Amino acid sequence: MMRRRLVLVAALLAAVAACTVPAASGSRSLQVGLFDDASILGDPGKNFPILKQLRTQVIRVSLSWGGQGGLSVARRKPAKPIDPADPAYRWGAYDEVVKRAAENKIKVMFAIVGSPAWANGGKRWNQAPKTGTALRAFAYAAATRYSGTYEPEDADGDTDAEVLPLPAVRLWLAWNEPNDPVFLTPQYHKVGKGRYVIQSPRDYARICNAVVAGVHATLLRSEKVGCGVTSPRGNDKPVSTRASISPLNFLRAMKRAGARGFEAYAHHPYYGNPSESPMKPPSSGITLANIGRLTKEVTRLYGPKRIWITEYGYQTRPPDPFFGVSWALQARYLSQAYAIARRNPRIDMMIWFLLRDEPRLRGKDGWQSGLITKSGKKKPAFTTFRRLPH
Repeated sequence: MMRRRLVLVAALLAAVAACTVPAASGSRSLQVGLFDDASILGDPGKNFPILKQLRTQVIRVSLSWGGQGGLSVARRKPAKPIDPADPAYRWGAYDEVVKRAAENKIKVMFAIVGSPAWANGGKRWNQAPKTGTALRAFAYAAATRYSGTYEPEDADGDTDAEVLPLPAVRLWLAWNEPNDPVFLTPQYHKVGKGRYVIQSPRDYARICNAVVAGVHATLLRSEKVGCGVTSPRGNDKPVSTRASISPLNFLRAMKRAGARGFEAYAHHPYYGNPSESPMKPPSSGITLANIGRLTKEVTRLYGPKRIWITEYGYQTRPPDPFFGVSWALQARYLSQAYAIARRNPRIDMMIWFLLRDEPRLRGKDGWQSGLITKSGKKKPAFTTFRRLPH
């Protein structure tokens, strides 16, 4: 039965890839959640009780196709890429998270990120795959495994033991901040002396379409995919130390490149400096204060798609002396940001980053926007988050 299903799906995938899925009307309720891979994937037993205490509705989790670290699902090429039971796939940490989330009545949103070397020509994880075929197959395998009906093989070999289906995952993201070279490179392509064209939106359109096609090939109508997932600003300078693309320019370019079929446009409207409140218009970029500019452009290009805020936060001082705000301001800004998002009928979701402060300071790529310090002390924002209206 499984073999026949795999053959049928293989034929369906190519057809689904070319289809445009209509935008979902969505709900005007606002789902509140957290994103913290180090805490959620790293120590789920310790942190899920805290997530429950915070009344978390959804968690964002990076599902590493072939990215950094030891949690990559497909570090070697699978023989049957659309089969979630292929021995090349390693799902263990993610199975654990979806089970614990279901026990605590928390939704999971998987963000598929990172391409394996075997799919991108031996390059780093932040290079796009050469074609969308392998990523589309992986997205299908992942969505099948977490369809709510998939029964994994018994790891202990006990054929008499009851195997329960894995809990369902209905929310998906394609990549992370593709307008930033940290997550997708190259951003530009040199075509002549002193002449460059933007490259990352073209690569990202292929990534977005592959994830959309793979997830929707399961034919489960309740699944929703978010694309874009853009960082709040970019310099639009191909010749610079960190060449990046501003979110509106990226949005327009990914549309021209053919990105389609997703239910929501995701964005990360971070502040630009510590003096910038959620209500203060930024000097550049798209934050919550001018999110209407993004919504207007999404509407012009794609119609009334839903808007997801899939990463947001304010660092605190202490411990970050450069980009942090006081603990009291962090709590106030969290409340203000939530109010802005809740008033916007297009925004369905707001995800806070992080649960716990990272141990490294910003100068060493760390981030300290946690509701809890690295030593476990609760900041005032912890109580603010827990009391947000649901």
